[in-house]
Amino acid sequence: MTMTPLGRRGAALAALLSATLVLSACGGNGGDATNPAVEMRTVKADNGSVSVPAKPQRVVTIGNTTLPFIDMGGLPVGVTEVTASELALIPEKQKATFKAATSLGSSGDQVDLEKLANLKPDLILAQLPESEFKKIENQLKPIASTLFWGLDTEWKALAGGVAEAGNLTDGFSVQKAEFEKKIAKIKETYRKTIDGTSFVNVDRWESSDPGTFSIADFGCVEIAQDDLGMNFPKAADGKDPLGWTSLPFEQIAGLAKYDVITYPVDAEGRPKPAFAPVVETNTWKALPAVNSGRALGLFCPGNNSYRPVLQYLDSLDRALSTLPAKK
Repeated sequence: MTMTPLGRRGAALAALLSATLVLSACGGNGGDATNPAVEMRTVKADNGSVSVPAKPQRVVTIGNTTLPFIDMGGLPVGVTEVTASELALIPEKQKATFKAATSLGSSGDQVDLEKLANLKPDLILAQLPESEFKKIENQLKPIASTLFWGLDTEWKALAGGVAEAGNLTDGFSVQKAEFEKKIAKIKETYRKTIDGTSFVNVDRWESSDPGTFSIADFGCVEIAQDDLGMNFPKAADGKDPLGWTSLPFEQIAGLAKYDVITYPVDAEGRPKPAFAPVVETNTWKALPAVNSGRALGLFCPGNNSYRPVLQYLDSLDRALSTLPAKK
């Protein structure tokens, strides 16, 4: 970990943080409680109830909070980086918003705290491993009100928390209503199919070992499972996700027992590059689902805010509409 240690950044940062500490001394977790002109309110996150500005003006996003914040119309002043593949999937306007913010490091555990403090944020939003947050928590709080969510926070809870803290509830409400409407429509349209079909979701990542794939039970498929009630395999409670286990290509044949296979595609409907080796195997081509038009490519641009989730649901809706009747 190469997180910037405050002690090595010299007197300038120490002075800046000391000044911030004085300003926020009566406010506990950062914020602007000493300024009666700034309206404050309380928001709950995994690090407790935190006093935040009612209308934050300078927001820093760390880790997985960046894209949801921007997706709901937020304009962060500082961000940690996201992957090129994630950036490629968001609209151009959102890309411009991301690039206009100051980059604070490649990830949550490598935040440049001196640069962050110099941005003079009034709110910091962070989602990253708890162990990493604990290492910087006491350095973030004196700078600004800081809200933290752990990685096990359900995506809807994270989106709602980011919206509430960032004063983005109008955009959030519109997205949430559209999501609920879409879920209801798919349930109504495909109720018989959903109830009478066994599905399996398969995936493969750039980091996967050659010649392996996974039965994936996390990501967008969780929405199909939890919100639509589709019957996909998933790990038992308390067990590691199925997707953590790499399966040799020899086990592709085992997918024959499922009625429908879903697999990842890009926005143009092509198998994701990492998954392409799977569809090129003769075993895949021989699967009954593949030969009968019951292998469905689904586009999942993300699952931590409503816009990408809605794109996934649109993809799923289109795919289900093409599904031939079960013989």
